[in-house]
Amino acid sequence: MQPPVAGILLAAGEGSRLGQPKALVEIAGQRLVDRGCRMLRDGGADPIVVITGAAPVDVPGALVVHNPAWASGMGSSLATGLSALQSLPGECGAAVVALADQPLVGSGSVRRLIAARVAGASIAVAAYDGRPRNPVLIAREHWAEVLTLAQGDAGARPFLRAHPDLVMLIECGDTGSPDDIDTPEDLARVAQALLHRDQC
Repeated sequence: MQPPVAGILLAAGEGSRLGQPKALVEIAGQRLVDRGCRMLRDGGADPIVVITGAAPVDVPGALVVHNPAWASGMGSSLATGLSALQSLPGECGAAVVALADQPLVGSGSVRRLIAARVAGASIAVAAYDGRPRNPVLIAREHWAEVLTLAQGDAGARPFLRAHPDLVMLIECGDTGSPDDIDTPEDLARVAQALLHRDQC
């Protein structure tokens, strides 16, 4: 039996163009941070680690870890999440990394990434119409190198670009959309899309 696959939700940004920290933004009465955790959990990830920064966030059922260097970019939050998992008792075999500001990403993408891991993949990236986006699964044996390369806003990209032979793209276009929420206009559009999806 393979070790469990953890979930890391990056939710540290201040949302400068949005006007408020993204983790606390509510859509249909639910915060983005809660939606992200539910997506990871429903997809089969456990435990769930939430990386915070600009705003304090309490998330029941998740390990919340503050990244004091959050303003330096997504890379430090990814490193904080992987380091937190390394310090937990027990051993996770991999981690699925997701972003709090992509609430249209579906739990089906997480299930497919975990299935790819069970089938032997060490790096699996959700793709939409063939384009790699999020979430991303990273097996434990790569965490140390990811930690050394994760800087600025690049997150896992430097590692992925350095090892294209390891990357398995998993098509997830039918499970959701990786649209980001960066501006009030983005928020309105994504909220409308979520409303439509929930009604279907």
